[in-house]
Order: sequence, then structure tokens, then C-alpha cells
Amino acid sequence: MGLWFDAALVDRDQQLYAAIQSLDQSQSWQFQPLIDFRGRNWQQKYQRSRIRVQAKLARLLFQRAQILLPALLGYGAKAMLRFAQNYRADLTIVHSEAGLWVGQQLQQQGYRVGVDFEDWFSQDLLPAAQANRPIGWIKSLEATLAQNCHYCLAPSQAMATAMAMAYQSPTPTVIYNVFPPDHGIAGSLAAHDRSDRITPSLHWFSQTIGPGRGLETLLAALPSVQGSVQVHLRGNCPPAYRTWLMDQVPEGWHDRLFIHAPVANQELSARIAEHDIGLALETRTIPSRNLTVTNKLFQYLEAGLAVIATDTAGQREVLQVYPQAGQLIASDDARSLATVINHWVQHPGQLAIAKQAAMQVSTTLAWETQADRLIQQAAVALSVPACVKI
Repeated sequence: MGLWFDAALVDRDQQLYAAIQSLDQSQSWQFQPLIDFRGRNWQQKYQRSRIRVQAKLARLLFQRAQILLPALLGYGAKAMLRFAQNYRADLTIVHSEAGLWVGQQLQQQGYRVGVDFEDWFSQDLLPAAQANRPIGWIKSLEATLAQNCHYCLAPSQAMATAMAMAYQSPTPTVIYNVFPPDHGIAGSLAAHDRSDRITPSLHWFSQTIGPGRGLETLLAALPSVQGSVQVHLRGNCPPAYRTWLMDQVPEGWHDRLFIHAPVANQELSARIAEHDIGLALETRTIPSRNLTVTNKLFQYLEAGLAVIATDTAGQREVLQVYPQAGQLIASDDARSLATVINHWVQHPGQLAIAKQAAMQVSTTLAWETQADRLIQQAAVALSVPACVKI
């Protein structure tokens, strides 16, 4: 259960659902939009306006009087709670800031609750952005769930350990955001992104192409990159960000930098596999971003790309175990980035070894290796009475 905002993303959800149903007719799950912001009839427009007014009022009350209301954490918190209370699931798993509040309320009412800390919400903002957020309240909600939920997941050992220390709680179970091996990649390398398969190609992707995502480091490194190299970026790139990007592209690189729109999930692995080196240039400034392992790191490995990753705690956790698959560099270090690129470009044999090692890593860390752990964690949670706390 959740919310629908954007028509394009709703279409993607529906395609995912249809794909799952076509693969396994026994699948009975469904997504229920508790709030659909796309609605055009007067009842839906009224609901949308009312929810937005409630959220604005909650922000004002917090800023002026430190009053804490569920709407402060996100749209639809009370609707989520009502749904869960009526549905009475054997195990309700929450994920989102609003979900933390829902989980706490359900737990107090005797429901069995799990939490998936995909992000460490109270540690996921720069200091300047924290002033307008109820960080103390979010920490309290996180602590309550971390201490009392028998189903508690984190995306890396680094984050799981840090959360356990911060909240004096059991260590969350680590489930890496890896994917099932796509055995069809090798035989489907059609040229969509690049027609030149000789010139080494760098690949970076995110939901949005813009500042604060490591591209500044890449652009600063390009003048020091030697030889012929292509740079391929994938993501939504609004006009303002495109202007920002092009203004920073060094002289002589405009015809070697390519921007690609996002593609459907089922196409992404094959598109990534067209390239040679994947860039995971995450920042260490924000604690949550430092501790997590980004999806892109695993997707590069699955597609057989050598990886250049900043030495965040989460990415270091993976590449220290599989050092042949990539290189770690200091965060925001353009010189180190250029040095690694130049090394692989000048030594294609070593680049080939790294790409082969990446394929082996993806086999070891495939989704099948994580699924059993997740199912076991759910089974443990379901075997414990809902009212019993650790």
C-alpha cells in the first residue's frame, strides 16, 4: 500500500505488476494506492487539496511551536494506519518516514510489525536541511522499531552495525539490493547507447542527472583523462540541470559526453552492459549515503562492468571482499578518478580482468543468495507473538 503521484511512475508500477503476473499466475499480491494524486474528479481533487493543506499546516506548527503531527512525516500517514488496522496482516512491514509512525502505532496496538531501513532517515540529510525536519522524533521512531521489531532489515553491514550501536538494539539483518543474474545479457549486446565498441566507455546513472550526485567529480577529472574515452550518463535531465551540466563540461569533451533517458527496468542491465566502467561516485558527507550500498554498484557488477567507487563505508564493504572487480577512490577526488580511468584505458588487459571479476561477484551476490535470508527473517517474525518485545 502506498501513494501514487506521477502518471509515468504509475504506468511503470502497472507494467511491473503485469510482468510478475505473467510469470507466475499464483502471485496474489497487489498494490493499493491509498491516495492517488492523479485523480481528476471533484472528490479526488478535494482529497488532494485537503492532504496538502494538512501537510503545510503540520510544517508550520512544527516550525513555530515544535508540535509533532503525522502529516509532518509525509502524505497519507493516517490513511496507511487505517488500512493496516482494517487489513490486520500477520506481519506489516513499513518503509518510509511516515511508515515509521504507522509502525510505532501498530506496535503499541499489539500488531506484529517489521521495518525495512532502506535509508537511515534521521541521518539522510545535510545539516542545513535538518533544521526544518523533526530529526529527534524520527530518531525516536527508528529506535523504537529497531529495538522491538523481530523483522528488521538494513542494506549493508556498515549501516546495520551503526544503527545497532546508535539505538542499543539487535543488529538488523543485512539484505543486499542485488538482482537475479540476467543470463541473456551476453547474447543481447545490441548497440543502443554506443556504436563504437572500441573506445572505452564510462557509464553513470541515477534517477536524476544533476548536482550533488558525484558528477562534479567526474567533470573535474575529465581534463586529466588521457586517450579517447566516452562518457555516458543516464537519468532524467531537466532543462535547468542540462544547462548546469553543459556549462561544466570541459573543452573538447562535448562530443564525447552522451545523455540517455531512463529505460524500463527489464532493459537496464543490457544497456549498462554495453559499457566498460561503471561510476559509483557517492558522497561520504551524509551518514546514510555513506553507510548504504547503492543499487548502481550491484547493477554494474551484474552487467560485467569494472567499477570505480568512492570509498564510502558501504561500497568499501563490497569491494574489499571483491577487490579485483573495481577500484576505490577518495570521495570528491577528481585526480584519483582520472588516475584509475587512465590506468584501465592504458592497460586494457587489466580492465578485462576486472570486468570478468565483476561477473563472478554478481553470481556470488545474486538475489537468490539474499532471498532465503529475507524469508527466514519473515518466518522468525511470524513465529513470535506480536505483543512480545525483545
